[in-house]
Amino acid sequence: MTQRRGEGLPTWVLIPTLVAVALLVLPFVALLVRLDWAAVPAAVTSPAALQALGLSLLTATIATAVCALLGVPLAVAIARSPTWLAAVLRTLTTLPLVLPPLVGGIALLALFGRTGLLGGALGAFGIQIPFTTAAVVIAQAFVALPFLVISIEGALRAIGTEHEHVAAGLGASRFTVFRRVTLPLAAPGLVAGTVLCFARALGEFGATALFAGNAAGVTRTMPLAIYTAFNGAGVEEDTAIALSLMLILVAIAALVLVRGWRPGAVR
Repeated sequence: MTQRRGEGLPTWVLIPTLVAVALLVLPFVALLVRLDWAAVPAAVTSPAALQALGLSLLTATIATAVCALLGVPLAVAIARSPTWLAAVLRTLTTLPLVLPPLVGGIALLALFGRTGLLGGALGAFGIQIPFTTAAVVIAQAFVALPFLVISIEGALRAIGTEHEHVAAGLGASRFTVFRRVTLPLAAPGLVAGTVLCFARALGEFGATALFAGNAAGVTRTMPLAIYTAFNGAGVEEDTAIALSLMLILVAIAALVLVRGWRPGAVR
């Protein structure tokens, strides 16, 4: 069918589009070109790489579970609260998204550090959080929680409250309505948010570096192992590039999965 005049993309859009795509894609192409593919199996199976990978998967999984436990109720509260309260809660929730991760690390130290707001009280009971594996989980949850909350809140707003009102009118309790009506209807947003949350936790670096440190086997996750390699210590550079490739593949898989669960997605 012949395209009519005025339809399609204007010509002036094409050049900025190509430049933008090049800016996004070429760094990854350069990474793939630089990678020594023959050395990939040995690089990703080295003790340092496996240690960093195992720690990352463990902490990211725990952080995602924490985010789900806290984020689902928060998303419901935002979606079902009055406008002014929802705006306040949404602003607080999205704050970690717009702040540099390093600021998040400093804030966590100010809260849990030895002289922090809660750190002093915890220290009196012999509990030290900074520079431990628990600090990694907290840092990951801090930066990843907004992804889960925003996804679920969007899904809850999209489904509305009509079905919930009907179920409540038939005598269902609030918890039953939430479990049997709200959660199933919001399942695409929940799955998408969980996947994005896990991917973000897996790739967290800035807040973790400041709040948890970079101790091998304790707090050195995959991003920190990559950073360590390019600063002349720890794993080899080939391992760092291979780990970078693994993180890219995880991110791509997360985006594909999110796309598949999005309402109206093309199958």
